Amino acid sequence: MTKLNPKNTATHFVKVYHGFGHAHNMQAFGHVFKQKIHYSTNAGDGFLQSVSQLMRLFFVQPLAGVRVRLTWENQQFESVTESDGFFRFEWQSENSVPAGWHRVTISSLDEEGKPVASGEGMVFIPHITQYGIISDIDDTVMVSHSATVFKRLRELLTRNAFSRKVFADSARLYNLLGLAQTTADTPNPFFYVSSSEWNLYDYLLQVFRHNKLPEGALLLNQVKRWFELWKTGKTKHEGKLLRIVRILEAFPNQQFILLGDNSQSDPAIYQSITEKYQGRIFAVYIRNVHPEKITVTSQILNGIQQTGVHALLFNSSLEAIEHVDKIGLSA
Repeated sequence: MTKLNPKNTATHFVKVYHGFGHAHNMQAFGHVFKQKIHYSTNAGDGFLQSVSQLMRLFFVQPLAGVRVRLTWENQQFESVTESDGFFRFEWQSENSVPAGWHRVTISSLDEEGKPVASGEGMVFIPHITQYGIISDIDDTVMVSHSATVFKRLRELLTRNAFSRKVFADSARLYNLLGLAQTTADTPNPFFYVSSSEWNLYDYLLQVFRHNKLPEGALLLNQVKRWFELWKTGKTKHEGKLLRIVRILEAFPNQQFILLGDNSQSDPAIYQSITEKYQGRIFAVYIRNVHPEKITVTSQILNGIQQTGVHALLFNSSLEAIEHVDKIGLSA
């Protein structure tokens, strides 16, 4: 347990990310940093501007042991930041919460319990739909070369949110899944579970919005400092699995569609999920970005199919779109 450190309240910034929940069960999370962390770029920014904006996201100083207070309607809850400045709130709303985006305020406190700094975030309450969508980001939605450190860093540092390459027809595929067995006014919820760090939160939001991908809750990896940049995009198998489990536990009445790639551990993670949550997973889609892994990936997906789950290893988003139509999701 992180010890309370009131001295950390001297100067800092409260960063709140998109949370999620349903009816009464709510979740919100964020960080407390010593200074503001924000990403802002323009389509015309050159190489040096892009690198500078990106690097700023890793020159952060997380603050541990800071008391934080969440204000939700007439309710308040308190917690303490962890060793990396991260905080998480899970609470029961006194009132039933309608579908949509709802504002939440989280403040850091001094030793007397008075607010020092505040941040606002949004909590996403999905409509009651048949499906939820859980997707990886790197090498699933956008080209990242996650398996190779040098290539990943080059892609990350040399391309801003406007020039970052997204796989062709990804937006078409994801927006199609957003409407699977539902309508535009009650879209399926999206949860993006990635090995990318929380440092990249604003960057990823801008990439998604620029490419017209469905917005949803992002669950990312532990924040890193500038001297750990070479380790960006690396996380343990168990960490990503746990984040997916939290989503499934939060929405017990929905089936899920999982999307990932075979650059790292997505096939094995999704196999574990389908085994643990039988009847909860409707389909698994894996983008083939490493042809040398086709045999092992196919074996895993064949095993998933044996449990009655639809599964596809695809090379292009168009193949996945055809499969979505084939199994009746686009009807």
